[in-house]
Formats: sequence, structure tokens, C-alpha cells
Amino acid sequence: MLHGLPPDAAPGTEPKPQYALSRSLTARERAKAAELSAAGHKVTAGTVANRRRRYEKDGVMGLADHRPVRKTPRYGTVDDAVVAAMRQAIKEATDASTRTGTFLLWRTEQILKAGEDGGEAKLPSRRTLYRLLNKLTTGTHTTGSATTRRSRAHGAAAPFGELSAFAPGEVMQIDSTPLDVLVRLDDGVAGKVELTGMVDVATRTVTAAVLRPTTKAVDASVLLARTVTPELMRPGWVDALRMSRSVLPHRRLLSLDERLEHAAARPVIVPEMIVCDHGNAFMSRNFLASCRFLQIDLQPAHKGSPFEKGHIEKTLGSVGTLFTQFLPGFTGRSTEHRGRNLDKEPLWSLLELQELLDEWIVAQWQNRPHDGLRDPAIPGRSFTPNEKYA
Repeated sequence: MLHGLPPDAAPGTEPKPQYALSRSLTARERAKAAELSAAGHKVTAGTVANRRRRYEKDGVMGLADHRPVRKTPRYGTVDDAVVAAMRQAIKEATDASTRTGTFLLWRTEQILKAGEDGGEAKLPSRRTLYRLLNKLTTGTHTTGSATTRRSRAHGAAAPFGELSAFAPGEVMQIDSTPLDVLVRLDDGVAGKVELTGMVDVATRTVTAAVLRPTTKAVDASVLLARTVTPELMRPGWVDALRMSRSVLPHRRLLSLDERLEHAAARPVIVPEMIVCDHGNAFMSRNFLASCRFLQIDLQPAHKGSPFEKGHIEKTLGSVGTLFTQFLPGFTGRSTEHRGRNLDKEPLWSLLELQELLDEWIVAQWQNRPHDGLRDPAIPGRSFTPNEKYA
């Protein structure tokens, strides 16, 4: 098109009539477009003209397809100062109460005005700001659940996994949570109590559970003491709850500890490692001294990372669905699920409820098949905590 002849043409060769230099450049572009279309490459004269201009400007490299390497701004034409201000507003909302996007846009504007440039950055339209807010808050729950937002923000930044436990006591988890039931306290007033429990990851055995009006450091130490000692049979418990009547290897264990002769069917597990959160009861000098005395490795989870001790979280939640909801005075998991006149029901006392909980753990939980307890050789069968321990 430019010279009438291809670059490798022999000297003295005459150009084709449609590419003769006597014809206009536009006519030669139309001729090339018609030639390519006839060969099966359908292009227009405008496309040929565009390629010709790129060739004249940058040579052969100008004909390359630059779309794969073309960089487009991540947030469009929005000023970087606006993006930085909105990021700051989202960060400030992490530990605050949940607000709507309208507040976040207002806070972004305030941050820009208080900035070093004095608010010279140009704000885009309201609709563009909302699209930007949607991009920056994806997965952060900034306008959603406050607990989930804090958990996501303060969780572990590094890659995390789950500790594999194959032997009883290798990894155990401890936690406390309010129990969703009203209890008749010592002063006769109806109130709620806290449940502190410990679970063995390898066997899902609840080694101990303690009910207290408020969990303190001494309660965590009491829980640890109950974990490493046999659960003795209580007056009124049926003989079927004895360890000698269960699947546990009673005779082999009896040779190690004579107290197991009168023990209930709950394994005695000495922890090697305990995973806990940063609660005051678990970080106290009392509990730390108890762990050091028993040579137990205490491993606190990252702050705001309940998934790192998910077994105890799930276990304490299962107590609500499998045990607590069958008691008088059951309050439900929130005020939205709470009934009326619960304090007028015949409530259990704290000691009576503790006795019921201990019996339920031995009779029900330890003999209930758990979906997480499966043997690789028999994947179709789920074991109970006692069977897994045995």
C-alpha cells in the first residue's frame, strides 16, 4: 500500500494496478481490504488504515496486539486520595458499631477535607462512590455483622491450618460460654451461668465441664483437675454408666489407677497441649501455674480467631441443642428467641444442673456417634468418643 510493491519484489517489477502509486492511499487501502476478505480474512478498509498508521509510527511492533499488556486503573478514574480516604474510613469502622454506607461516604469526605491537600481531590459522583465502597468492603462485613467483621480483621494474617491429633491428650481445647438457660442461684434469684468445658480433639471426649455464675481463674484450674481425675459414680446413677460396663478398656486401665474401679464411663485424659483464647481466666497466673505443674503446653490462639479452636466452639454449641433446650428456663440463643415468664418456671439450682450435666456427658455425649470420628479403614462407620478412645 505504501510503495506499490512488496519488500522482496525483484528489480523492475511493475506494481499491480490496484496498488499503483498513481492511485490514492485510500483506494489502495480499499484494495487491500478486498484482497484480504477474498482470502477469508474479513476486514474493513478502516481497519487496514488503522494498521497502516500504526505501522508507520512504530514499525512491525505497532501491528502487535497490545490488549493483554494494557494496564487499566483498578478503580477507574477515581483519585488515589479518595481511595486512601475510604480505606481509612473502613479501617476505623472495624471495632466500631455497624453503620451504613452513607456514614462511610460522609466519613470519607471528612478525611479528605482534613488531609494535607485540604480536600483538593475531586470527589466522583455518589453512584461511583458506592461502587468503590462495594469493591473495598468485599468480604469485610463492614456494614454487616460486627462480630464477624472483627474476627476477619483481627484474625491471623499468615496461612493457617488445623493441628492433626491422633492420640488422646495430644491436642485439647478449652473455652467458656454463657449457658442458654436460667438457673436458681444461691440467693434465690434466677440468673444465667457460664459453662467452661474442655474437649479432646482426637476422641471428641468432653473430659470435664464446670458451671459457674462467672468463670474465674480458679474455675479453669478446677476444670483441669477434673480432667485428669476419674469421674466417680454418683448416688442415683444407674450401673450402666460404670466404666466396667462400657467399651472402655477398664481392666487395662484399672492396673494403672485403682480409683477407676468405681469410676463412670468417661476416659481420664492428661493433656499434652491445651489451645485456648485470651480470656482472663485462661491467661491468669493461677491457670498458667497449674499447666506448668502438670507440664502442659498452653497454646493461646490468635486474637479474634475462634476457628483455631473450632472443636470446643462447636461442642459448647452442641450442648445447647442436645442438652440445654430440654431444661426448664431455656432462653434460646438470643433475645429474639427468648420466651416469656421463664423465671416463673421450676428452675434447677446450680448444683443440681451441674449434676445433670455430668450425668448427661457420661450417658449421652460419650456414647453418641460423632461424624468426625471415622477410621480410614472403615469410612462408612462413625465412632463414639468412648469407642475412639478404646
